[in-house]
Amino acid sequence: MKKSLLLILLFLNVKICSAQKFAYVDSKYILEKIPAYLEAKEELDNLSFKWAEEIESLYENIDKMYKKYQIDKLLLTQKMKQTREDEIIKAEEDVKLIQQTKFGPEGELYKKQEELIRPIQNQIYDAINQYAKDGRYSIIFDKSSELLMLYTDKNLDKSDQILEILGYNY
Repeated sequence: MKKSLLLILLFLNVKICSAQKFAYVDSKYILEKIPAYLEAKEELDNLSFKWAEEIESLYENIDKMYKKYQIDKLLLTQKMKQTREDEIIKAEEDVKLIQQTKFGPEGELYKKQEELIRPIQNQIYDAINQYAKDGRYSIIFDKSSELLMLYTDKNLDKSDQILEILGYNY
């Protein structure tokens, strides 16, 4: 009796597992096929490069201040030395604050990324959800995520179908 029950449970378990449908998408591939994403990425790259150049320029000015201070140091009074050192320290703090404001976790670059890229990611997520519901998929993996995929069957890749749902035919 126990063996029969165990066999039935095992059969049901195999039947349930075989009924599940799996697929994967490559969100990086999908993003790179969307012109709006490429434009947003280029805008972010340009903004990041511009800010990095500005910060580098400020650090170069601080370096010049420090070198000038080193040259003049022997001729300065103690009070003048302290004033110049304070100016250099203040300039470094200001640049670090600017750097944090532009590139920090709550910085302008992050906010701009949220503004430009998050809506595109949300559209992709919605399209994947729609595809999963329509195709009755139990799980859809993302090939470009941290998930390690040692083998992928191209037939299970539904990235092009997601692009079609989004209105991009490739």
